[in-house]
Amino acid sequence: MFYYLNGEIALLDENIAVIDCGGVGYACHSTTYTLSKLRVGQKARLYTHCNIREDAFDIFGFSTKEELRCFQLLIGVTGVGPKAAQSILSAVSPDRFTLAVMTQDDKVLTTAQGVGKKIAQRIILELKDKLGSTVTEIDISGGSAAVVAPTGSNLSLAQAALAELGYSHAEIAAALKGISLDGMSTEQIVRQALRAMVMR
Repeated sequence: MFYYLNGEIALLDENIAVIDCGGVGYACHSTTYTLSKLRVGQKARLYTHCNIREDAFDIFGFSTKEELRCFQLLIGVTGVGPKAAQSILSAVSPDRFTLAVMTQDDKVLTTAQGVGKKIAQRIILELKDKLGSTVTEIDISGGSAAVVAPTGSNLSLAQAALAELGYSHAEIAAALKGISLDGMSTEQIVRQALRAMVMR
């Protein structure tokens, strides 16, 4: 119904951000990740998901399209409702969530309040093929003899996670070029690449 709400932040409360759009205050359920980026009195844009039931009309708002996509993927999982999805994305950032699913790390997901091992494993089972499924191989050699990461390797998973976060093939290849990847975990590769992108 609403793609995003653009206005001034009027109030921040626990799990709630009220955004004033043309004199109307919209209460958006949100995550710790998004709330940490907002300031009362400052302009903001929240990408939204509307949850409409017989007895309620709830708006969930997120500071990035990536977090909104993670939320929408989560509520598509059997047994995961909007509140549980909000709890998970309050416990982990969108990139950490993506990485946890792709590396099948259920311990990360169980750090969220009310999320047990069974739910975490179901989330991984249902989403692992949806996250990063379009990007499994990127040439980072930069030379004529291309070295392509084997599908399922730490490098391949890291590349897919970075692509899922919105980075292009060229940006990923440039960030990973020159990084010594020997013995590094998927998470370490992602962190090194993100650090390299920030430094550019």
